Amino acid sequence: MDIFFTNSLTRKKEKFVPINDKKVNLFVCGPTVYDYSHLGHAKTYTQFDFIVRYLRYLGFDVFYLQNITDIDDKIITRANELNIPWSELTGKFEKLYVADMEKLNNTSVSKYARATDHIDLIVKQVKTLMEKSYAYKIDDGIYFEISKFPEYGKLSGRTELTEADSVSRIDENNQKRGWNDFCLWKFSKPGEPSWETDIGNGRPGWHIEDTAITEKFFGPQYDIHGGAVDLIIPHHEAEIAQMEAISGKAPLVRCWLHTAFLMVDGKKMSKSLGNFYTIDDVIKKGFDPLALRYLFLGAHYRDTLNFTWESIGAAQNGFERLKLQVAGLSSETSRTVLSEEKQKKVDEFRAGFMEALSDDMNTPRALAVLWEMLKSNIPSGDKYELAMSFDEILGLKLGEAKSIEIPGNVKDLMQKRERLRSEGKYEEADKIREKIQVLGFAVADKNT
Repeated sequence: MDIFFTNSLTRKKEKFVPINDKKVNLFVCGPTVYDYSHLGHAKTYTQFDFIVRYLRYLGFDVFYLQNITDIDDKIITRANELNIPWSELTGKFEKLYVADMEKLNNTSVSKYARATDHIDLIVKQVKTLMEKSYAYKIDDGIYFEISKFPEYGKLSGRTELTEADSVSRIDENNQKRGWNDFCLWKFSKPGEPSWETDIGNGRPGWHIEDTAITEKFFGPQYDIHGGAVDLIIPHHEAEIAQMEAISGKAPLVRCWLHTAFLMVDGKKMSKSLGNFYTIDDVIKKGFDPLALRYLFLGAHYRDTLNFTWESIGAAQNGFERLKLQVAGLSSETSRTVLSEEKQKKVDEFRAGFMEALSDDMNTPRALAVLWEMLKSNIPSGDKYELAMSFDEILGLKLGEAKSIEIPGNVKDLMQKRERLRSEGKYEEADKIREKIQVLGFAVADKNT
């Protein structure tokens, strides 16, 4: 089956055709590991996990590469604030990031590649750009001269930055030849980590690590590059400029895919607004991390998603209902010969699910097909088989779902807790919640 993606480079929905038959090289910008993974990370990486799972389901051989930014201004600042070595900080948060991805069942990455493991390749690219007169040296580092690359802006359709862009890492220096020239190599400063190289002691700028890593694994051109929409400019524009200037080949990437923002209570997520939530914050509230995955299925990857405690509560309820439905089918998997009418329905459900995902990964429509199938009159065994097949892409672990009877004592405690909450006796209600958790049951509140 053909699959169509909306390509940010051409601004069109296009049939996806890999460079090399069924082999797909796919890269997504990974995290800067200086803090806990937040819900924006969760949305982007879960939605790309759906994409990779579906490509593999269709028979594509996907190598999914993700970088780990483990040297950066933010890392140095945070390590100094905590008075710990920068490598200790990045080691801790890289492990926590991978653990968070596993909780969300984002398991499709083939390789995580650290920036600091590729310093020699980064230096090689910087030297090539200098030799080709795309880069110049000033007092604090080596910069890419954007005016030398006329196609800068072809991905975003602009060269000016806006409030929505990821602009926190714009390199400021009044010696720059152009206001938006960006740093390739930062010369060492006292007390900062640096590497001794023949272009000067220092460390990489933000953009250069990605092209060094992708050139190593994929060469100068590859199939799909993904990331959040705020990375289009300057980050992804910089990647294009760097690699196409080095190789002389265009395009760097055949298909660019970008996920839309995650908002919280209708506003941009921000620590200053008090609406900044990590993946762990959601889990500590009693929500299943796979309920987050279910929530993300209900939004197209290119659509903004508004997170609220009510929305995750509704997602958890929907996910629990789905698991109960599937668990009820697992004991009724005996197969019967289908009538022509019911076989037609089975085929239509399978085709409808595939058509939804092949149409630019329309996961909300695919999820609707799953529910429609479960409510249909096709035999239970066929429902279960289809649900397991669909879950290879959805990744909700529906095969592990089990029917659970809530014991009477737990039901009594839940009723008592709800009564205490309605009376405003929250401390007493919290103690009841702890008793319920000791008995092995989680309680998730919608609006606390």
